[in-house]
Amino acid sequence: MPALSQGPGRTDGDSYQCGGCGMSTAPSVPAERAGQSADTDELGVATLRFLAADAVQAANSGHPGLPLGAAPAAWTLWSRHLRHDPAAPDWADRDRFVLSAGHGSMLLYGLLNVFGYDLPIEELRNFRQLGSRTPGHPEYGHTVGVETTTGPLGQGIATAVGMALAERMLAARCNTPEHTVVDHRTWVLAGDGDLMEGVSHEAASLAGKLRLGRLTVVYDDNDITIDGSASQSCADDAAARFASYGWRTLWVDDGNDIEALDRAFAEAAATEDRPTFITVKTTIGYGAPGIEGTSKAHGSPLGNETIAAMRERFGWPDEAFHVPTAVRLATAERAAEGAKARLDWTRTHDEWAAANPETAEAFPLGRVPVADRAAEALAPLADEAVAEGRAATRKASGAALNALAAVYPALVGGSADLASSTNTAIPGGEVTPDDASGRTIHFGIREHGMAAAMNGISLHGGLRVFGSTFLVFADYLRPALRLAALMKQPVVHILTHDSVHVGEDGPTHQPVEQVESLRIIPGVTVLRPADSAETAAAWGIAAATLDGPTALILSRQDLPNLGGAGLDDVRAHGARTVRAANGDPAVALVASGSEVSLALVAAELLADRGVEATVVSVPWRERLEASVREGSYRLPDAPAVFVEAGVTVGWRALAGPRDAVIGIDRFGESGPGHEVADHLGLSASAVARVALATAGAEGV
Repeated sequence: MPALSQGPGRTDGDSYQCGGCGMSTAPSVPAERAGQSADTDELGVATLRFLAADAVQAANSGHPGLPLGAAPAAWTLWSRHLRHDPAAPDWADRDRFVLSAGHGSMLLYGLLNVFGYDLPIEELRNFRQLGSRTPGHPEYGHTVGVETTTGPLGQGIATAVGMALAERMLAARCNTPEHTVVDHRTWVLAGDGDLMEGVSHEAASLAGKLRLGRLTVVYDDNDITIDGSASQSCADDAAARFASYGWRTLWVDDGNDIEALDRAFAEAAATEDRPTFITVKTTIGYGAPGIEGTSKAHGSPLGNETIAAMRERFGWPDEAFHVPTAVRLATAERAAEGAKARLDWTRTHDEWAAANPETAEAFPLGRVPVADRAAEALAPLADEAVAEGRAATRKASGAALNALAAVYPALVGGSADLASSTNTAIPGGEVTPDDASGRTIHFGIREHGMAAAMNGISLHGGLRVFGSTFLVFADYLRPALRLAALMKQPVVHILTHDSVHVGEDGPTHQPVEQVESLRIIPGVTVLRPADSAETAAAWGIAAATLDGPTALILSRQDLPNLGGAGLDDVRAHGARTVRAANGDPAVALVASGSEVSLALVAAELLADRGVEATVVSVPWRERLEASVREGSYRLPDAPAVFVEAGVTVGWRALAGPRDAVIGIDRFGESGPGHEVADHLGLSASAVARVALATAGAEGV
């Protein structure tokens, strides 16, 4: 395909000739007027470049290289194509812009300031300073206009895939012949590092399969990483790779060519049948003498002398954080266009909502939908569980999920190719390239890409998303789960086949450290229910949790159903008593998940020895710890034995000097699950022996 660029950047003969685009200039200060479009483009590009250079220099920290090289692409996109209203940054039908290469954050902050968002120049002066709204990498919820937290490379692309998928799914649900209320695009600016990270491959493959035509990735191809040339470690053809995934690929040979960039973005915006990947050849650190085109430009301040030389080269005023009036006027015009588009949309939305009240209530486009009927839908499951006798909590989760789905139209999700094992099939059809109205998303064997796309669906608004895989593979998705917690996104991860009870598949598939590793992520609600009733309660907690992700830890094997008594304590304090001692207990057996039923058997063995034990189930340990600290809940006043089929470090932090902890601080073995558990010390008799010693009753 021929390159879209046809030559060097334009000039109109003004004394300020293409100062932002890269042509040689006289050292005079440009006239501050709107002028012709080329004048304004040159001023806008230069403004973004110098705002980034000045901010990084003032902070003595940051990454100036990407903003200097990619400023023309960013300016062209924002000034000519991006549909947004700075006065309403949460407008539901706005285009989404994701800076996947989050280290270039000053490019985004410069765009937000220049285009009229509530990010004053003083915040740019305070770049990377404690308490500022301009942190080192973009943070969702911290800075207005930031659509997702980026910095861990590749995450932005994958999250944007989720945003684009949400747009298609909501369009299929909400748009009518009379009213179009979902009609926007998702744009991504990515760099070499984003494309090297595996998660970008996972997500790009999914986007190509689903033909997400409203998604465009702009690749800032500068061939530089921290250690030098990107080609020293990566020789693949990025465009060919994306083409193989089913993307349309375009090229801009000169990243300073505004008109070529404009044509490429217009072609992308006209594409509906597949996502678009645009390779834009740029020079990192463009315009910085002695530094441009080298790895030195990536992550260090340019230095006062270099910036002074740049000002002379481009005829830019010797004034830090200078924004020409002409740029402010031009971006104000764009803001007015965005405001008009939003007002037009608002009228359409109001008419649509009046004509389709049930749909409008089910899919609140601008926020996360609330499962207000969750408790009602889940309540009968506890009673049904008692009648069943035994069930794996993964199966109980499937029942709860389907009960929720029946009353919660916005609930959508899928699995990493494990729906039959994780019990996550729900009615409503599948999401396909030709029909996005279904509820089940086939994420494929792409745990990391799945979790990042889930974040994007949640961030987009209008849908509530779940995803599932085996617990041991939570390691593959952890970076995206961490970002979900950082962004307070209410995604639900269904993680089944917990502990060594997985059995014959052996230690590669037996998670022993994963539950604890999830618990230590701030803001993640980790729930490990002991039976079907607790599983229904766990789903109720997940449905009501809107300020962060939830991880449901579920068993492969059947477990006895213990009844629904005390579930209010689980919701309030994270724990419930499932066996009370006769009188004062000599020992408390405190366990989670499958080990609760083990503790109950051990308690009967102790009773045969004349030792009374109280058994406490702890499906939500972090909530229990908080309640104990607050004084709103107390464990039995007796020595305790804590039991869980995993590493013991977290429980040891909860245990006191007279308590004991039983767990697994090693990898498992291959064999029938109950035999492996017995072999590793997780038997009722072993728990009873430790409890006797803990209670000081060896001779009883």
